[in-house]
Amino acid sequence: MALILIGINHPTATVALREKVAFPPEVVQRALTELCQIDSINEAVIVSTCNRTELYLGCEAGQRQSEQVIDWLARFHGLEREELDASSYAFEDAEVVRHLMKVSCGLDSMVLGEPQILGQIKSAFAVSKEFDAVGPALGRVFQDSFSIAKQVRTQTAIGQNPVSVAYAAVTLSERIFSNLASLNVLLIGAGKTIELVVTHLYDRGVRNIVVANRTLDNALDMAGKFGGHGVLL
Repeated sequence: MALILIGINHPTATVALREKVAFPPEVVQRALTELCQIDSINEAVIVSTCNRTELYLGCEAGQRQSEQVIDWLARFHGLEREELDASSYAFEDAEVVRHLMKVSCGLDSMVLGEPQILGQIKSAFAVSKEFDAVGPALGRVFQDSFSIAKQVRTQTAIGQNPVSVAYAAVTLSERIFSNLASLNVLLIGAGKTIELVVTHLYDRGVRNIVVANRTLDNALDMAGKFGGHGVLL
């Protein structure tokens, strides 16, 4: 069994492109099914966050389907292949394992060492298992990455002061404005990172919160958890 990885992330792609290539939960099952129907591909895990989309694939030994996968990714999201060529990367075999370990440990994150990515990878792996898209090859690689990430967090200093993009943003805001509780805060988006931002703001006494999103219901749901207001973007 061979391994391949096709992905884009925050250093290689703009926010606009990362949004276009994201896989919301409602399409993941279809995407996994289609990936495993590509010749020689037997296993698939899709890691899709605000900062990265990565396709981890197990294929028959001696077969490399990277070009077909990039073509599929473009078709699935209604993009031109050229939009992905300049921003995507492809790894094979040992490079795939090395990259997954790096990502799982938070060493490839926008904020070095942030802990959320490990939970996101575990969730992606669990979804693939639920839809029978994981076999022995990817199963072993992902389980090993979880073990390594745990060791890194417990045996090195990287986990002593865990930080996230959300925490860093709120900390920077405190340095600029000093008294956050007196501010009116507008947040764009209603994803997991924004929810973390709102949580940190709320813990610091912020009560005048407005969440803007392209889906009004999502904005209302997010804002409602913290007594704020949701508006359409």
